[in-house]
Amino acid sequence: MEKFYITTPIYYVNAAPHIGHAYTTIASDAFKRYKRMQGFDARLTTGTDEHGQKIERSAKKAGKTPQAFTDTVAEEFANTWKNFAFGIDYFQRTTSPQHAEVVQELYRRCKANGYIYKSSYTGYYSVVQEAFVQDAKEGDVDPESGQPLELVTEENCFFKLSAFTDWLIELNSDPSFLQPETRRNEVLAFLKQEGGLKDLSISRTTIKWGIPVPDEPDHVFYVWFDALTNYMSAVAGTNLWPADLHMIGKEITRFHAIYWPAFLKAAGWPLPKRIFAHGWLLFDNNKMSKSRGNIVRPEPIRQAMGADALRYYLLREIVFGSDGNFAYDAMVTRYNADLANGLGNLASRTLSMIHQYRKGVVTLDDEASPLPVAETISAAIDGYERLDFSRALEAIWNLIGAADKYIVEQAPWKLVKDPALAEQLEAVLRNVYNVLRVVTVLAAPVLPDSCARIWKLLGMTTPLEDERMGALEDAGGAGSRQVPPVEPVFPRLDMKIVIDQLNDLESKEAARQAALLGNAPAAAPPDGEPIPLSPEITIDDFVKVDLRVGEVKFAERVKGADKLLHLKVDIGEPEVRTIVAGIAAAYEPEKLIGRKVVIVANLAPRKLRGLASQGMIVAASLEGGAPRLASFLEDVPIGARLK
Repeated sequence: MEKFYITTPIYYVNAAPHIGHAYTTIASDAFKRYKRMQGFDARLTTGTDEHGQKIERSAKKAGKTPQAFTDTVAEEFANTWKNFAFGIDYFQRTTSPQHAEVVQELYRRCKANGYIYKSSYTGYYSVVQEAFVQDAKEGDVDPESGQPLELVTEENCFFKLSAFTDWLIELNSDPSFLQPETRRNEVLAFLKQEGGLKDLSISRTTIKWGIPVPDEPDHVFYVWFDALTNYMSAVAGTNLWPADLHMIGKEITRFHAIYWPAFLKAAGWPLPKRIFAHGWLLFDNNKMSKSRGNIVRPEPIRQAMGADALRYYLLREIVFGSDGNFAYDAMVTRYNADLANGLGNLASRTLSMIHQYRKGVVTLDDEASPLPVAETISAAIDGYERLDFSRALEAIWNLIGAADKYIVEQAPWKLVKDPALAEQLEAVLRNVYNVLRVVTVLAAPVLPDSCARIWKLLGMTTPLEDERMGALEDAGGAGSRQVPPVEPVFPRLDMKIVIDQLNDLESKEAARQAALLGNAPAAAPPDGEPIPLSPEITIDDFVKVDLRVGEVKFAERVKGADKLLHLKVDIGEPEVRTIVAGIAAAYEPEKLIGRKVVIVANLAPRKLRGLASQGMIVAASLEGGAPRLASFLEDVPIGARLK
């Protein structure tokens, strides 16, 4: 069989598995199953990214060595994927000796070909992003975490990324290489920006937790040169490289479409054939993230509803490649409508009629179906090939709807009453049985467990995964088949009961993961006990702070920063002020327009995400709580100074 090699991202072990990790892995697993049912020797790799300063610090906070900390979290990922029965063929950790060997060989090849050099670099460094921040200055903070940037000077090994600009533009102009189109356009715009690409630091000397750089005893490899190579090291010694598909989230598109191909080109190694960057999962229309604290975990959903329920919801509800909102109530609604009342009802209805009207025996033939079977097979295969899971599932469920309508129109419960219509009854039962067979095969990549159960209820004895979608229309066969007793596959769920169960399980799982990572939740002050005061200041210190009343005239989210809003605030000056405020987790931009706020007007400007912030919004919050803007009960004029 022809090979087809798929990879998920290499998940960073500063957090335990959440639904964002599961989303990418579910899609990768579904596509692997589809390719398997197309006759390919499909293989899937996932793994964990375990090096870097962030891991050093997380381990120290948890009271563990970096190796012990990464062992714990890597095991958590492996166990979660095992619980979901993903078809993982290779689980590769960046701390494995095999991985280190491949990283070092990549480095040797790039250096031998003239693409590595040493130099010193000074810049402001974000520990959260594990990257130097261009154009940052003293006092700037990381826009994601709010933590101060660190000024770092060190000797690095650099990769000559600038030498590949024109080649990368040509590579990413090919629609088959990077998908979807929105991501390709973003990468091309970055490549074509004025000044071109800058060379890339690939080693650090201020970090010890990493893979040693050959012949450079004080250096360890830095982030992407290490992590991306995991896709190759996982299958070292096989014939699987190059990857046929890298499945990633959109936030790491640049690293996969620019850095990774350049590293491979410099080493003279084959490139991956296709990269697909899907969108974000949003919770209440905000990106799920560890810093926001709005993460949803997959294990509670599996326990309450089953793995297939989550797989179906994510791949049916959200157009793959776009952002999509996640909500428990929407998931339960989709389950009841499509799985319980749709596929589950068709299976129960069809098989029950075969038992009731024909003692569990259905006759088969190779005649053309009166239902749109051939069109559905074609549409589903086309959707899967384009990674448009939602469109593939829509086509399958349209056939389910057509079968339900056909049953109502043919009314087999009436046909059974007239012996002269026995052949017509057999034909009706045969046709809906055949639809159920086809639907079961087509939906199997997304619903592997449920479809395997339906497959057995159809009386099939061969493995479902051995079916071939390309030959599905002609695989009905002839003769007859005995079907076993009917069993429910998708019991209908009570919305309130299930959501209460999900919330309870989520709370317990969050606490378990926090303990696993050594992150005990911050204790709130006891009732009536005041929050400790900061050190005293004098009146001279206080009067230096110029607090003014302002009115918000404009507000929007800062692209790529979960916590930040870009505001225009009128404080009575000739020009409104631009202020970047970390309040996006608590306030929708459109609801701030016209609101009066308090700002620190004489704070020195600083740049955040390319925006010059001319002041600071005054807000209050308890430790770990959402910010709440300072406001007024009475009407106060714009520009008034607070004293």
